[in-house]
Amino acid sequence: MIYISKIRNLKPKKERKAYPYNIKALRNLTELEFTNPITFIVGENGMGKSTLVEAIAIQAGFNPEGGSRNFNFETMSSHSALFEDLKITRTAWRNKDGYFLRAESFYNVASAIDNYGVQEFYGGSLHHCSHGESFMALLHTRLKGKGLYIFDEPESALSLSRQMNMMVRMKELLNQDSQFIIATHSPILLAYPGAEIWQLDEKGMHKVAYEDTDQYRLTKFFLNNPERMLKELDLL
Repeated sequence: MIYISKIRNLKPKKERKAYPYNIKALRNLTELEFTNPITFIVGENGMGKSTLVEAIAIQAGFNPEGGSRNFNFETMSSHSALFEDLKITRTAWRNKDGYFLRAESFYNVASAIDNYGVQEFYGGSLHHCSHGESFMALLHTRLKGKGLYIFDEPESALSLSRQMNMMVRMKELLNQDSQFIIATHSPILLAYPGAEIWQLDEKGMHKVAYEDTDQYRLTKFFLNNPERMLKELDLL
């Protein structure tokens, strides 16, 4: 299921000067279509993937620090103004569930959950879990399907086995008419069959195959040639 089919940047290119438009990929962003229920956005640090995903989430009605659309709190205003320039095109379908998972501020979301008194929907207070287990509690307990789920680097707290578990849960939610938009560095998550991958780099934003991502190529090369890589890094 696809709930958001397109985003467009309405800001005239000649006016794209201040942050975040000093990031080339965002400066050249005009339109992005979502034709697949699972879309990954990748790129090196500083290429704007988290900034873009954050702007999509805010424009879709989510709290900048994360949570469902019912969350309304602010610990520290750190999001860019990119969302003000974006226009979202929705399909005729309407999602019943939704969540914005922003890894770096999930602690703040866990605190808000306790303050709102809605711990029961997460299996208890997330502050009683490890960082990774709190992510898994969200995936397995709070997310119900028929949802729009926007994640920013969800792998940051997850072991490799937990990332694989996350993929299994994603399949269950996709089978329940959900859409995922995920910014990630994980070569594990990117391997999800049939997913669409968009890469942000100095040339702009373009679609890539899994095997052509830096995450796949560098991980594969390192694992196949660990000693050579360590020598090139002057570690041996």
